[in-house]
Amino acid sequence: MRDDLPASLDAEDHPYRLLSPDPDSYLPGGDVASLRRQRVGFTAAGDVFQWGLHSRNYWLDDDLGELVTILDLIAPHVVEDGYGGHFREVYYTDLTVFEFRDGSYARNQAH
Repeated sequence: MRDDLPASLDAEDHPYRLLSPDPDSYLPGGDVASLRRQRVGFTAAGDVFQWGLHSRNYWLDDDLGELVTILDLIAPHVVEDGYGGHFREVYYTDLTVFEFRDGSYARNQAH
């Protein structure tokens, strides 16, 4: 979502922004990508905020590997372990769920 590429990514392998919404998406309602600072509670010192990432994108099978790149980039920064999201093939009903745990992530097949 930034203009500059993270230092860990090779510009030749990743020439485009990974979560850039496609204006010609096949998804009903289109692609969406949003990074927001969210109030998650409060303490005696004041409000507590965390960043929230929401993405709904249509990717071709060949590009689905980019999800691994995104998860590798954000997993070390996830504050709370647990559900991270899911993905699925266009014409399938089965989901693959991913969870964040200890600075990494794991995928689980859900039905």
